[in-house]
Amino acid sequence: MDQGRTNYIGGEWRPAVSGETFVSVNPARTEEVLGTYARSQAEDVAAAVAAAQAAYPEWRRTPAPARGAILFRMGQLLEQHKESLARQMVHEMGKVLVEARGDVQEAIDMAYYMAAFGRLPNGYLVPSERPDMFCAAQRVPVGVVGMITPWNFPIAIPSWKMFPALLAGNTVVLKPAEDTPGLAVRFVELLVEAGIPPGVVNLVTGYGPEAGAALVESPGVAVISFTGSTEVGRLIAGRCGQLMKRVSCELGGKNAIVVLDDADLELALKGALWSAFGTAGQRCTAASRLLVHRSVKAQFRDALVERTRALRIGVGIDPEAQIGPVINREQLERIHQYVQIGQSEGATLLVGGRILDEPEFRPGCFYAPTVFDNMHMDMRIAQEEIFGPVTGIVEVNNLEDAITKANATQYGLSLSLYTRDVHRAFRAMQELEAGLVYINLPTSGAEIQLPFGGVKQTGNGNREAGWTAMDYCTEWKSIYVNYSSASELIRAQIDTQPDGQAPAPTD
Repeated sequence: MDQGRTNYIGGEWRPAVSGETFVSVNPARTEEVLGTYARSQAEDVAAAVAAAQAAYPEWRRTPAPARGAILFRMGQLLEQHKESLARQMVHEMGKVLVEARGDVQEAIDMAYYMAAFGRLPNGYLVPSERPDMFCAAQRVPVGVVGMITPWNFPIAIPSWKMFPALLAGNTVVLKPAEDTPGLAVRFVELLVEAGIPPGVVNLVTGYGPEAGAALVESPGVAVISFTGSTEVGRLIAGRCGQLMKRVSCELGGKNAIVVLDDADLELALKGALWSAFGTAGQRCTAASRLLVHRSVKAQFRDALVERTRALRIGVGIDPEAQIGPVINREQLERIHQYVQIGQSEGATLLVGGRILDEPEFRPGCFYAPTVFDNMHMDMRIAQEEIFGPVTGIVEVNNLEDAITKANATQYGLSLSLYTRDVHRAFRAMQELEAGLVYINLPTSGAEIQLPFGGVKQTGNGNREAGWTAMDYCTEWKSIYVNYSSASELIRAQIDTQPDGQAPAPTD
């Protein structure tokens, strides 16, 4: 593919109308340019939306089993190219190879899961209160779905959004994160190979304030699906509200692991390490708070520090690496600013807390895995999403104190509790304010057959994946059919007389 010809619009690969481009670099070696991509503006987005609108009538009439068959072929192609996609992800996004493979596997699973929906019931048949009346409700597509996706799961998240939308009969315009455009291009190439018709899926690469904002503003887009920061999500949701446009927002998290006095500490330590430092903490489900019972805090803290020091940091392609770089220099500096804020607030830095600048890490974007102690819930580092390899220990007195502190943020995505007591576990399942609750498991690790999403400021109530996956991109249509041979008009709800006449009004 020619450099810069990375917009896919109406079945053709094109450059941006302006001819402008931008580059994608390797976050582990920022001097390494991986590719040059079209820097899309409003004109490019308008062309992509027009192509999606033109393709929509035929695509929505395509039988759902046929749409599902394309998704099934996509799953096969993702399986076939899993290793090459994972290695491309290591270079473009930075996560270690085993995690990159998992990212692709989520898309494989989602493709097969949604493909099966092509032959499943698509609504309800319900009884009528009137004789000789057929009543049903079915899902129908809404039109063009605009998708704005992040860089931390550059294959999985587009699949969560796109496969349900396509199966439902919608057409799509995808605007991926500017840090991972190459993976989006490859994803669309595979969809084309799988047989997606021209115009059904369109891709515009570029920056949020340019291409992303134009997609939100486009009158031809019926739904916006956005995953990203809460700050940007509020702006998008507010604007979509003004435009009376459907919007699905999957936003930030300030997730916590609760470790009670009866917990299996070895299991809890493993869960904390994975939740805090997996993907260098760049997950919306990352655990940046560890709420530990006072009776086991010292033991847990000392073991956590020892194991954190032992984590192997390096380029993701190294099979021994456990933590790769963060996505870019801006994020690296942001993480370090939060660490400095934590120190100024009085939290005790136990390990990490610095940008790694040794020769083997230059000129990459590596941050040392960081653990604070004596973190209190009124500190910014206990309330604000850091999105990096930083976590802190908060002491708790009992289950009630732990639940109160776990719930004491504006977010509600993922909360975890470690205990051997089934009564405590079920109490926590009821009272933890989160869309995802884990017992004796880390905060990261959702499966695609369950709904994914959060409460409070984590989103606007929509869910991705699971049987709810098509909720955001479909409408419900209720259908009534009178198959009676009688000529009388029978009206619903107000007809109470045998002759079909409404009762006379009374004073």
